[in-house]
Amino acid sequence: MSEKRKVEYVELIYDLIFVYLVSRNVSLLHHVTTGFVTPLDYFSYMASTMVALQIWYISSLYINHYGDGSLREHLMMFFNMYLLYYMAEGIRTDWGPVYLRYHISWALIILNMALHYYLAARRHNEEDAELRRHRYRYAVHLVIEAAMILVSIPIYAGTGLALSPWALVFGFCVTLVFRDSERRMLVDFPHMAERVMLYIVFTFGEMVLGIRGYFDDGFSPAAIYYSLMAFAIVVGLFSAYGHYYNHLMDPETKTSGFKYMMLHIVMIFALNNITVAMDFMQRRGVSVVPKTIFMAVSILLFYICLLATQEYSKYNKGGGLRYYTRFALTSAAFVALMLALCRIPYVCIALTAAFIYLQLCDLHYGKKE
Repeated sequence: MSEKRKVEYVELIYDLIFVYLVSRNVSLLHHVTTGFVTPLDYFSYMASTMVALQIWYISSLYINHYGDGSLREHLMMFFNMYLLYYMAEGIRTDWGPVYLRYHISWALIILNMALHYYLAARRHNEEDAELRRHRYRYAVHLVIEAAMILVSIPIYAGTGLALSPWALVFGFCVTLVFRDSERRMLVDFPHMAERVMLYIVFTFGEMVLGIRGYFDDGFSPAAIYYSLMAFAIVVGLFSAYGHYYNHLMDPETKTSGFKYMMLHIVMIFALNNITVAMDFMQRRGVSVVPKTIFMAVSILLFYICLLATQEYSKYNKGGGLRYYTRFALTSAAFVALMLALCRIPYVCIALTAAFIYLQLCDLHYGKKE
């Protein structure tokens, strides 16, 4: 296990590029032509977001395990940042003109990480032989994923079939298959938790920008009501995660970081969905029922991920049945009321805020049962 250390300045800049990339992905959902986002546009958004988060996962684990603040490490990060810009500017609903630049950038980033995992295995050849083989295998699998991405380019040019999502699936499957080997490689948990927390904070920053439309309708009572409710929702969600990080999380946890990172990847995805849902809720051109379901499901996904971090908490490491029961009952009531009252927007936004603050109160007091 590496020595405990603080998140470095360059890591923060690196994560900001990922936040920008994910915010560009969100632009894929702004084209509502049939009452709601088309399945193809949502799939493109989901796949491109998972691409960004997979790269972030791979590089974050690398820095946690092997980061030494060296020039080599900084050059690796700056190289990836440059290519991430190309990926971000290559995100369009029409992938045809930008497929080449996006996928070459993606493949080069994966190859860059493969090289650094290989070099890490060479540098740490005095350690356990099985762990060293694991690093070599991981580098090989990254090379295979990059090859799948590159092969998809001529196939797309010739047939119009975008097969690159299978490279993403392959990458996640490899991570799952070899998670047992990764369990032997304990992370510097305080460093990882701080790194993830800062990414969550950046994501909430995007959400703060996402609700600016609620403040565009002047100083009327309706404008004040909706903007106040929207702001309260963001504050409630942020406070829930902040309370977990500051008061519940156990910094002495011993873990490989796999589950913790996976939970936060899904949580970041849920928060981005909530940002989009908040925008949809104020747009009259978006169908009422789908956008209400989208909002409710995204909020529940965030809380499910937050609850699943219980094993990293100081409390209820093996229990919390009553807490989970309350969450299940209040969630069912929330979804039912949202669907029943979806055509009354001022009630729906109040219900959303009420649910969030009910969970916040339960998080404060229920986790210590």
